[in-house]
Amino acid sequence: MPIITLPDGSQKCFKNPVTVADIAASIGPGLADAAIAGEVNGNLIDTALPIDFDADIKIITAKDSEGIHIIRHSFAHLVGHAVKQLYPTAKMAIGPVIENGFYYDIAYEKSLLPDDLSKIETRIKELIKQNYEVRVEVVSKEIARKTFEEREETYKLQIIDEIPENETIKLYRHQEYVDMCRGPHVPNTRHLRAFSLMKVSGAYWRGNSENEMLQRIYGTAWSNSKELKKYINKLEEAEKRDHRKIGKKLDLFHTQEEAPGMIFWHPKGWSIYQVLEQYIRGILLVNDYQEIKTPQAVDRSLWEKSGHWEKFKEDMFTTTSENREYAIKPMNCPCHVQVFNQGLKSYRDLPIRLSEFGSCHRNEPSGALHGLMRVRNFVQDDAHIFCTEEQIQEEVSIFIDLIFEVYKSFGFNSIIIKLSTRPDKRVGSDDIWDKSEKALEDALNMKNLDWDFLPGEGAFYGPKIEFSLKDCLERVWQCGTIQVDFSMPARLGASYIDDKSQRKEPVMLHRAILGSFERFIGILIEEYEGKLPPWLAPIQVVIIGITDRNSEACINLSSSLVAKGFRSISDTRNEKVGFKIREHTLQRIPYLLIIGDKEQESKKVSVRTMDSKDLGIMTLDDFEEVLKASILQKATKRFA
Repeated sequence: MPIITLPDGSQKCFKNPVTVADIAASIGPGLADAAIAGEVNGNLIDTALPIDFDADIKIITAKDSEGIHIIRHSFAHLVGHAVKQLYPTAKMAIGPVIENGFYYDIAYEKSLLPDDLSKIETRIKELIKQNYEVRVEVVSKEIARKTFEEREETYKLQIIDEIPENETIKLYRHQEYVDMCRGPHVPNTRHLRAFSLMKVSGAYWRGNSENEMLQRIYGTAWSNSKELKKYINKLEEAEKRDHRKIGKKLDLFHTQEEAPGMIFWHPKGWSIYQVLEQYIRGILLVNDYQEIKTPQAVDRSLWEKSGHWEKFKEDMFTTTSENREYAIKPMNCPCHVQVFNQGLKSYRDLPIRLSEFGSCHRNEPSGALHGLMRVRNFVQDDAHIFCTEEQIQEEVSIFIDLIFEVYKSFGFNSIIIKLSTRPDKRVGSDDIWDKSEKALEDALNMKNLDWDFLPGEGAFYGPKIEFSLKDCLERVWQCGTIQVDFSMPARLGASYIDDKSQRKEPVMLHRAILGSFERFIGILIEEYEGKLPPWLAPIQVVIIGITDRNSEACINLSSSLVAKGFRSISDTRNEKVGFKIREHTLQRIPYLLIIGDKEQESKKVSVRTMDSKDLGIMTLDDFEEVLKASILQKATKRFA
């Protein structure tokens, strides 16, 4: 006679085994209609499975985050149902949930085209309208194998072969279609309404390039049509802001096949890069960092000592010379320890903060490369702080203040903080990890910040705090990090003399604010939609002449502004002024100065902004003050 305890503490007693569906119905018809699963003693189960023990139960509906996950997973099964009806010879592989949606990998002799995707989506809608029940069965491995042998589903059989013999398997029956999954899934297709199939791409079976290539059908699903529409609109806005398209339109950078994952910076793009670098360099200078530069290629032996060779050798680019093997550095930290190791250090010297705009290379898979966001060659705003154990909390606290200051200057005020703890594969003792994790946790708590744990996501040498930005489309970008490392200094022979004249190993704090220049610039381009504020804009001012008579005045004014440190150009082409204004507006230049005969005679300029705001006629001195003020207002997210 199970006793069921509900979230509000109330209890219900049942004489016989009971299902989540029964419990929901006993509460009310509305909940019975909305129930799609149950959380039983912390575990999610299907509404039709019996419960014959006392349990704490929460009814899951589409309003719950778990409910959305279940809806998406159920839609993956619907893809399988539709595909098998339309293409009976297709073989089904796996169909997991991903962020905002799902996918299903299938093997089919013909390539699926956009028309096929449309057909599959139409068939899914037809199946949904039938409001059919999704039946779940818990079976033995033997029965599951027989079920899929009859259907010649070779990929399902491979999955079954890897399941321990004594484990049971859940089969989900969608009318004539059968799938296999841990579940739970919705009990009826009436819970599945708001979805869209997005695209088809290639994917290797089990993600191994040595295996056969499958076709992956991507989709998105939501609890209602309003949420779906909101997401589709967000995708359209993201497409409009795609940094690759804007980068090409504004002539900022390009990539090409001869150097995959590596950026060719054009003059205007490189200007943004340099402004960003100088800004960060200035920030670090006033915070007592010493800038260094270390080699690009270092002997393999150093990476073996640091532990990177064992963990990352497959991701490193290597080369040989005179029978020695070198790795092109994938990160800067071992090299920074070499700089620290030069000369005897005292506890009085600590903390020592070494920074580098370090160019790194990592052999990322070609399929993962994405404009500026995922590259093989990138530059980190990297730094390492060598300190005593007692200085960790203060150094972390100072860094947190610093990172908030920098992000605010770009207009990012929504910052997500997570503490990543020890992974399964790591170096160092549990005692060291305990100390490291506690130091970071204490620093965050001292700041009274909201933060969450990210279990198992720390670096192999130490835990870390991750700082992520939320952009105008509510996308989250992980950028900054600070990591505590007790292990690498010891592995690489770093030491200092403590106050008792004993040698001691320093603690090493790995930290970055932007993460990488390439990715951060990509984020900024999309955040601002290319309309960079004056302090970042590659060209801050364009001076436009109305007639040929104004050409010399335009050129002279532009030269004067450049001499004063502003980024200015002149446009004296024999084109209509309206044409030139439109062209430079589309090129996202913050200020457009127009000079005609009247302005030239009075030594004034007509000032407009890229957003077509008319600032009127003003003297050159007055405009310079406007320009200076706008440059100082770094946090202007939308320039006008």
